[in-house]
Amino acid sequence: MTDTDGTGAPTAQTAPEPVTHADVVVVGAGPAGAATARFLADAGRDVVVIEKATFPRDKVCGDALTPRAVRALQRLGLHQEAEGRVPGWHRQRGLRMYGGRTVLDLPWPELPDWPAHSVTATRELFDHTLAQHAVAGGATLWEGTEVTGPVWLTSSQERVAGVTWRQRREDGTTATGTVRAPIVIVADGNSSRLGIALGLHRDRKRPMGVAIRAYHDHARPDLDMMEGFLEITSNGKLLPAYGWIFPLDDGTVNVGWGQLDSSRHFRGVSYRGILEEWIASMPAEWGISAETSHGRTKSAGLPMSHNRRPMVRGGALLVGDAAGMVNPFNGEGISYAIEAGEMAAEAADLALAHSDDALLQGYPRAVTEQWGGYYRLGIVFAAVMGNPTIMRLCRDYGMPRPALMRFVFRFMAHLVDRRSADGIDRIINGLSRAVPSA
Repeated sequence: MTDTDGTGAPTAQTAPEPVTHADVVVVGAGPAGAATARFLADAGRDVVVIEKATFPRDKVCGDALTPRAVRALQRLGLHQEAEGRVPGWHRQRGLRMYGGRTVLDLPWPELPDWPAHSVTATRELFDHTLAQHAVAGGATLWEGTEVTGPVWLTSSQERVAGVTWRQRREDGTTATGTVRAPIVIVADGNSSRLGIALGLHRDRKRPMGVAIRAYHDHARPDLDMMEGFLEITSNGKLLPAYGWIFPLDDGTVNVGWGQLDSSRHFRGVSYRGILEEWIASMPAEWGISAETSHGRTKSAGLPMSHNRRPMVRGGALLVGDAAGMVNPFNGEGISYAIEAGEMAAEAADLALAHSDDALLQGYPRAVTEQWGGYYRLGIVFAAVMGNPTIMRLCRDYGMPRPALMRFVFRFMAHLVDRRSADGIDRIINGLSRAVPSA
């Protein structure tokens, strides 16, 4: 079902039949959907992926891939990209933190389970790469196609049997149709229209974040570390927020900041205004200013701590932002989207092999085992960090203590060996097991 461009390279199929049958239909070709599709295709399943946009397309993100995300790319089979050896992919050796008068370099730790480097790539490149990788593995991709709703197996609407779609074509006409499939992967992002159509709404008790970013030229040579800042202010007052400067392969940087909805400033500030104020305060020798900006400044919500549940409903599996899988400690979502995609694909493949829906429950069990307790701790963290006083204490008393910061660094980046290779592993694993799963 995959087309080629005449050179043998896979391309998206853009003219679907009115009725199509597949083993699995994946709604959304972002990191979660594309990864799930590739894992399913590798298992020999017939997969159709439906994406409303057309690649390449931009997404709001910090463009940072921590060692956890690097490992996820390796498991997906994108080894050269994971090493930063492909144009557009930039490699870093750690994180440089700024807070108060302290600047602290934190190299990525050398651990048995994790790479010791990070990479950056724009979401325009990253998402396109993953979508192409899914197609190269055998998945069929329909771009510029909108999913309009679920197809139900029976009038009781207890079991999905596919989705309906609509596509506006170049000649001005609109085509509609149906993909019938026994399993539907819901990977349509934070707002998840399909998730809502399935009766799954966001749990507003779970944390939510907002981030804003812009691209800038700069004058900083050899920027080989990601950079984080505990110095985001509004009218001179410290906010419970986090800023970043992440270097990209084209010589630009992604500059942005974000905060959690536990902060009283969540809705009462100008995100763009604070970003501009922060950029204006940067050292002149960095060469980052209003004049060096290019492209649009954009913001987006960050759904955290499994804030749309259950992950499985009547043959549909929610993956990535549609399930609210962003890490509340650091705002990272890509690694968890890919990891969840692998777990969802394994459960779906097993359920298809045995014609047994009960086996789909292996997916939420696997997610809970991997991150459930850690995400529960993240909910507590999000509530505490909404207080500017706590942020000030972290900046003034935490930053000058390298040993403490190395522990916090590992904890927030979720870089822990499951076999507890050292004391930090034992503490993080012990805390994660001691609390109920999120």
